[in-house]
Amino acid sequence: MLMFDIPFGTTDWATVERTEHKGETGTAWWRTRTFNNIRVRMVEYSPGYLADHWCQKGHVLLVTEGALTTELADGRSVELRAGQSYQVADNTLAHRSRTEHGAKLFIVD
Repeated sequence: MLMFDIPFGTTDWATVERTEHKGETGTAWWRTRTFNNIRVRMVEYSPGYLADHWCQKGHVLLVTEGALTTELADGRSVELRAGQSYQVADNTLAHRSRTEHGAKLFIVD
């Protein structure tokens, strides 16, 4: 991730438009800001959410509320709770998210 030409600024996430993204099951709601090549999101997953795709994009992801299970293409899965994070580079290991009870995330990619 290369960050450039981004002046100091603040974000009031409550004022950022929320978009809906259906999963294989459940729904994700994103609030997204883009700064050149960097995407920053506040994401909320409904209970029972399962992503509808395997992602190859790199992320730094922090769980702010709830619990998230990340399934990895190599068969592993990792459960994260509030205050835990993961990081993965682009095209390193396909992954997808699911949650039983819902989760809120802060993601930079």
